[in-house]
Amino acid sequence: MIFVTVGSRNYPFNRLFEKLDSLYEDGTLTEAMFAQIGTSTYKPKHYEYKDFISQDEFLEKVKDADIVVSHGASGSIMKALNAGKKVIAVTRLEKYGEHINDHQIQNNEAFGSNGYVLMADLELENLGDCFQKIYNGTDGLVPWENKDPMAIVNMIDEFIQKNW
Repeated sequence: MIFVTVGSRNYPFNRLFEKLDSLYEDGTLTEAMFAQIGTSTYKPKHYEYKDFISQDEFLEKVKDADIVVSHGASGSIMKALNAGKKVIAVTRLEKYGEHINDHQIQNNEAFGSNGYVLMADLELENLGDCFQKIYNGTDGLVPWENKDPMAIVNMIDEFIQKNW
């Protein structure tokens, strides 16, 4: 099962859900998916969804999933990584009204550059390729080991200092 989460902020992420529907339509995706779509106005055609779910339901969906697709919120990504899941990180962009700024770029690049997640490109053009890499076992992902509670903060800070 694939679980998709985009959080509860008051910004839609319609282009992600449209892209996921297109991946079902072209045959890239065939397995069951559940999406938490937040305030998105696009309603998925090929998979189950709810606007919002409780924290308990979120944790249950993560536990049941093989793959988690998460927007660039470090908390959502960390919960999936801590559960040992394969994660595809997608980035909300300010130019599409999906967030107040583009800070998710840095979050996702930090996770991706360390090999913990597959990062879809900013326009989601390679999202299908990300799924295929996981299905084919060629994702190259590094298992996350959270030994230090500050590890994620330090990793993101270090990445930003080097690259921005």
